Amino acid sequence: NWVDQYGGQMAPTPAEAAKGCDMVFACVGNDDDLRAVTTGPDGAFQSMRADTIFVDHTTASAEVARELGAAADADGFRFIDAPISGGQAGAENGALTVMCGGDQAVFDRAKPAIDCYSKQVGLMGPIGSGQLTKMVNQICIAGLVQGLSEAIAFAQKAGLDVEAVIGVISKGAAQSWQMENRWKTMNEDAFDHGFAVDWMRKDLGILLDEAK
Repeated sequence: NWVDQYGGQMAPTPAEAAKGCDMVFACVGNDDDLRAVTTGPDGAFQSMRADTIFVDHTTASAEVARELGAAADADGFRFIDAPISGGQAGAENGALTVMCGGDQAVFDRAKPAIDCYSKQVGLMGPIGSGQLTKMVNQICIAGLVQGLSEAIAFAQKAGLDVEAVIGVISKGAAQSWQMENRWKTMNEDAFDHGFAVDWMRKDLGILLDEAK
């Protein structure tokens, strides 16, 4: 449907898709998936031309980002780790937050393209820094979502009017984006927030490994 709607092209492999491109963008599941679509037998790195840019939006480890950055440098092209935040809604509305790791000059070349689907994009440091920043982001989100869910459950069991409670506390120090946007569905015991629990578990596993 996307190809028909926007006039894109399909390719049977990442290597075929990357042929002739000045920039290649990817977003897959985890470190193993990322290696498969980059340095695998049919991976995009097999056909990247000199001085082109590979932008990776996968939430993965800082280690694999550095590994792929080194592989790109060895073959004469550039790599940016650029994990995203904003979920499905942010992607569909062009309102993602993008945390990048890489060289300033490479980032400056890639940023105009990334700006097309983001509301905030920043260079956080050398390759791997984007992934480390995403880990900070996920710590904050996981804590906020868990805390808000527990707070709403407590309010319900205490017999309080949850809407009235949120109306008051959201004007104070407890206010957050999660509170403003998630309390209604949480109050209805609906937790379909556009980001699967399994993906959050994966992300938290990556940051726990990094913390060790």
